[in-house]
Order: sequence, then structure tokens, then C-alpha cells
Amino acid sequence: MLEVSNLSVNYRGIRALDNISLTLSPRELVGLIGPNGAGKSTLIKAILGLVSFQGKVQFRGKPLRRQRQRVAYVPQRSQIDWDYPVTAWNVVMMALTPSIGWLREPDHRVKQAVSAALDRVDMLPLRHRQIGQLSGGQQQRVFLARALAQQADLFLMDEPFTGIDQKTEAIMLEVFADLKRKGKTLLVCSHEWGQALSRYDRLLLINRQLLANDRPQVVMTMENLHRAYGQSLQTTMGGNAMGFSFC
Repeated sequence: MLEVSNLSVNYRGIRALDNISLTLSPRELVGLIGPNGAGKSTLIKAILGLVSFQGKVQFRGKPLRRQRQRVAYVPQRSQIDWDYPVTAWNVVMMALTPSIGWLREPDHRVKQAVSAALDRVDMLPLRHRQIGQLSGGQQQRVFLARALAQQADLFLMDEPFTGIDQKTEAIMLEVFADLKRKGKTLLVCSHEWGQALSRYDRLLLINRQLLANDRPQVVMTMENLHRAYGQSLQTTMGGNAMGFSFC
């Protein structure tokens, strides 16, 4: 479904990503992991065409940049202006604006799609609440609903599990499983450790380069982690990786 070939990104002469190639298939939940500054968010933005890159990104055999409507993106919470005066309903509605037009009144079909997306993440009762008045987990659910309303085929999510409550995590995992059953593909940038990584079908371990690409139990070896994290590995683990069987 998604093919990334020889992708490299340079920032002011610094190589942020170097010659990354990978393929994502339907019905896959893939985790993207690596140390801070490894280029995880940059890779997602490059796939989306939000940063300049060398290489090729194709979706079902055609350039992805021509099919952006088939891709849903959930950015990091730190990239969102939570003080912006907009309701949860309107955040989700914005995802459908390109398809209905900026000046057209949304019809019943569009309103039903927004309502269904919010209901799926248990946020319909709070649809008129200002986004800044919601908890972190509720905010994340609204942006997941926004992605669902797009009815995309490829979902790119940047640290969606950061700062959320258990209810939100459970809802998100249910939604992810449902999307997989429907043949969708999900790439999730993650800072998780331990057993949480076993929820992914495959892990991509990067540090500017793609260092490992396989099932979690194959990727999470001490050799691979030392290659990715170097001297900071022990600090990074800090007990958080306990519970995962390293090879």
C-alpha cells in the first residue's frame, strides 16, 4: 500500500534522515520507535510531504502527494494550539471541509459522519465543548475522531498515547483494531517501552537510518537498542522496558 524508497531529509546541511526504505501493508499496525532526535516525526512529515525530501513516497503505485485525501494525520499534542476557540464538533468538521467546500453548508450526510466519528470515541456528549476545556485524553480522542471522519486508508499518528488516560487508551486500541479489520494501515510514532510494544504487528526502529524492521520480539534486542540509543540506553530504559523479553 505505502512504499517509501531511499528517503532522505536535510535540515540546513544536517542529515535528519538517511536513505530510508520501507513498505506498509493493509491490516497492519506498525510502531515507529527510536531516541529523541532520531527523525521519527520528520519521517511522518516527509511521508505527508510537509517537509522537503529526496526519494520517493508512493501509495498504491502513485505519488502520495496526489492522494492526500486518503491519508489521515494525527499530530503531536505539542503542535496544536489548544487555546484556539473551536469546539470538538468543529475540529472534526474541519476534516471534511475540503470535500464539501469552504462556503457550502454541510448537509445531513456530512453532519452524520461527524456525529458518528465523535460517538465512536465517546465524545459526542461533549461535542459543543471548547477544545481547550477538555482533558488531554479527551482532546486526543477528538483528533482521532477527526481522522476517522476522513474515512482514509492510511493513518499516520505522532505519539497518540502520550499523556492520555486508561479509558482513552482502551478506546484508541479498539479503534485501531477495527481499522485493521477494515483493511486500513496505521503507522504510530511511539515512545512506549515494555509490553506496550507487543500491541504492534511490526516495529520500525530508526535513528536517522532504519536500523530494524520486524516483529517486536525480533526488533527489541539489546544489540539493536544499543545501535539506536548508544550510551543513553540505560537512562532511556530506566525500568520502563521491564516486562519485555529482550533477546
